[in-house]
Amino acid sequence: MRLPRFLTGASYDLAIDLGTVNTVVYLRNRGIVLNEPSVVALETLNGISRVRAIGAEAKLMLGKTPDNVRTIRPMRDGVIADIDVAEQMIKYFIGKARGGSRKLARDPEIAISIPSSATQVERRAIQQAASNAGARKVYLIEESMAAAIGAGLRVIEPLGAMIVDIGGGTTEVAILSLRGLAYSASVRVGGDRMDDAIASGIRRKHNLMIGEATAERIKVEIGTARMPADGVGAVMKVRGRDLVKGMPAEVEVSQGEIAQSLADLTAQIVQATLSALEKTEPELASDIYDQGIVMTGGGSLLAQLDEVLSDATGLPVIVAENALMCVANGAGRALEDPEYRGVMSDA
Repeated sequence: MRLPRFLTGASYDLAIDLGTVNTVVYLRNRGIVLNEPSVVALETLNGISRVRAIGAEAKLMLGKTPDNVRTIRPMRDGVIADIDVAEQMIKYFIGKARGGSRKLARDPEIAISIPSSATQVERRAIQQAASNAGARKVYLIEESMAAAIGAGLRVIEPLGAMIVDIGGGTTEVAILSLRGLAYSASVRVGGDRMDDAIASGIRRKHNLMIGEATAERIKVEIGTARMPADGVGAVMKVRGRDLVKGMPAEVEVSQGEIAQSLADLTAQIVQATLSALEKTEPELASDIYDQGIVMTGGGSLLAQLDEVLSDATGLPVIVAENALMCVANGAGRALEDPEYRGVMSDA
C-alpha cells in the first residue's frame, strides 16, 4: 500500500551546478534557490581543523584571515580537488536549499553537472561526495548538455546545436543533437584563469600585487576580449601592495592592458570552437550555420567575447539570457521533465 505524501515526506530533489567559483542549486518545482561562492573557511585549533564558514561568508574572508584560518576552494577546474571539504560544502548547500531541517522529507535525488573532461575517478568523487552529503540517488549530467537545455536549445530533436559554456574552471564546447553529444571538448580556461592573467599582467607592468577579488572586479568592470581602438579604452584605479616598496599603493589600469592580459585565453577559447566546427558532420554544420552559436556561463559575459568569436567563425554568436544560471536550470529541467531524463546518467 502506498503511504500518503504527508507520511512519506515531501520531495526536495535538487540539481546542482557545482562550479569552481560558484555553486548554484535548483530545487524541484521551485527553480533556483541558492547561488553562493564555492569557498570554505577552515579554522585550526590545537591541531584540529573545523569548518568556520561556507559560501558567501567564507568568500568575505579571502585574503583577510589570521594564520589559523585558511580559505580554500574545494573545486578546481570544475571537479573536486578536496573531497572531504567538498562533501561538507555540498551538505551545507543542500541543507540551506531545503530550508534547514526537514524531518519528514525523504533524502533527495540530486543531479550534478560535470565537465566532459572529467575522469572516472573524478566522477566517482563527485558521486561519493553527494551520496555522503545525503543524496538518495545521484545523476550526472554533462555541463554542456545542461547549459544547452537551460539556454532553451532543442537538444531532444534531430537538429544540430552548438554551445560554448565558459565557467569558472573550464570552457565546454559541444555539438548536440537527439539527447546526445555529437562532439564535446573541454579546455581548462575559465573565469579563474582570467582573474589570474589579469593579476599577473598588473604585477608585471606596475609591480603591484592584487588579490583575486580585486582581479575579478577589474574583469567585470573593464575586462574585454578585444583591444580598444585607441589601445587604451576605459581606465580604473586599482589598489594593492607595491612589490618594490612593500607598501599599499594605487595605480591606474586600462582596458587595453586587460585585453592584452586576456589575449592568450581568448585565443584558446576561439581555437577550441574552431576545432569543434572542423570536426562537425556536414548535416549538423548546416544546422549550426542557420542557428549560430550560443554562449553560456559567467565567462561569456566578458565584454566583446561574442564579437571576437563571431568574427573568427563567421557565424552569429548569441549570449544566452541569464547565462550564469543556464547549467543549473538545465540540470533542473532534466530532473523534472521525463522527456529529458535520458540526458543524465546514473552515477
